[in-house]
Amino acid sequence: MRFLGKKAVVTGGTHGMGLAVVRALLDGGAEVLLTGRDEKNLAGARAELSGKVHVVGSDAADISEVAKLGETVRQTLGEVDLVFVNVGFSSLLPLPDVTAEGYDHTFAVNTRGAYFTAQHLAPLVRRGGSFVFTTSVATGSGFPGMSVYAGAKAAVRAFARGFAAELAPSGVRVNVVSPGFINTPSMGVTGLPAEVMQAFKEQGDAVTPLKRHGTVDEVAAAVLFLAFEATFTTGSELAVDGGLGERLTV
Repeated sequence: MRFLGKKAVVTGGTHGMGLAVVRALLDGGAEVLLTGRDEKNLAGARAELSGKVHVVGSDAADISEVAKLGETVRQTLGEVDLVFVNVGFSSLLPLPDVTAEGYDHTFAVNTRGAYFTAQHLAPLVRRGGSFVFTTSVATGSGFPGMSVYAGAKAAVRAFARGFAAELAPSGVRVNVVSPGFINTPSMGVTGLPAEVMQAFKEQGDAVTPLKRHGTVDEVAAAVLFLAFEATFTTGSELAVDGGLGERLTV
């Protein structure tokens, strides 16, 4: 089996891209600890998944819970081969509608949570292991209504470069996967009415050069390539966006 004997942590692993990575790891024989915050999603993951899986409730916006996660991983898995930092959310809000509270929460989850997750779990990643972070095509594409989210994820991209330099002497690689429009239950955006969600999907197909959304399995394949196959790659970003970030004209 492809991942037999490997141990991995997937934050934000109860749905969408994170869950696709968890499934692929488990199918390959890995032992996985996944996190989520929504109790319904956590229960669903416990009911669905089989194999060596540990489902843990953890809120990336709460620093005390992030610290507790580090201890839970140490006690449950010991050293690990992969940490996939995938927790994140966005809100589709134009500049006049952004509040200080919403701004702070977006950065608390997407940015601060990612940073301190790495801080607490880095000592547990064995030589030859890796971090993979999720960012977004939005960081360089200027999507209306996504300025706060784009800024939060751009910071994560900068973190990953710094982490790659700091962890290289330990033999730990750090890379980033940057999805475009991906078919997930929420499309990565919270609180959209059904009609707005449909329009958002149609816009995604229209602006993506390959004229479709990506699948969660396509993102998972990229994550696992960076995690286990790209052994001489660190500090890099792999786009899974159908050409959107390159502004291809077709």
